[in-house]
Amino acid sequence: MKHIVLFLSVAAIALVAAGLTDVAYAQEEGTGGMSDGSKLIGAGIAFGVAAGGAGVGLGQVGAAGLAVISENPALQSKVFIFVGMVESIAIYGIVMMFIILGQ
Repeated sequence: MKHIVLFLSVAAIALVAAGLTDVAYAQEEGTGGMSDGSKLIGAGIAFGVAAGGAGVGLGQVGAAGLAVISENPALQSKVFIFVGMVESIAIYGIVMMFIILGQ
């Protein structure tokens, strides 16, 4: 877990440092906002983090759901509701990706 936190911290610092180097260059008048590269990086991070989190959550919920279903098969529909709630996190990531790319 410590390695993942360290990797994400280094990656975030590198992305911020890469973004600060663009400030020194002159820009054309009237152009503002994000470049296409920044949009792609932001969209990738938004979807990647959401999909990764949904994957971890789905593993936990799926394992617990199988244990519940094995003890009481009548609770199968409730387990599917929880699985669907976890999968919706990835859908939110896709929506954010399209919002970022649409700007």
